[in-house]
Amino acid sequence: MASTQSVINILRHGIQHEERHILNVGSLFEVAELIGRTIRHVISRDEGQNQGIDFGCNILVSGQIKGDEPSLFHVYPQGNFIEATEDTPYFQIGESKYGKPILDRVITWETPLAKGIQCALISMDSTLRSNLSVGMPLDTISYPANLLDNPGIRRLDENDEHFLKLRTAWSDGLKNLFNELPEFF
Repeated sequence: MASTQSVINILRHGIQHEERHILNVGSLFEVAELIGRTIRHVISRDEGQNQGIDFGCNILVSGQIKGDEPSLFHVYPQGNFIEATEDTPYFQIGESKYGKPILDRVITWETPLAKGIQCALISMDSTLRSNLSVGMPLDTISYPANLLDNPGIRRLDENDEHFLKLRTAWSDGLKNLFNELPEFF
């Protein structure tokens, strides 16, 4: 987390003090390049101070520059990155082993934004239930294509009515489906 915060602070500083920064480059690809370079700088700068702890960071970069299609990049701790494609329609960072199966089964390149958010929340519910080190709140940001300002930002806490209904419906639905499966033996 410290590396990620350092990268973000350097990028923010660059907006005010650098000629070329994340808000004035021509494409999201170039934004991902700048973030990758910044990650490499931070990791190199802090090398030797980590006492054997991996302080690498993974950053998701998503958005749209006017006139371009929306895009999504996963920038790795080494500074390299990949772009989402039809073959890789989503990226997941952090704790992934619990919530990934639902994403793999449901998310496609054609999944509508609202259903994608719903699936991501169900994925997080699986992680919350299975890993005690992961907890609320959950922050969501949604940017529909061609909406170049005012994203849908929402913080979900443990009392969020919509999230509680979604969790309950998913859990009940899984139990019902399981009970309807044919006997194996």
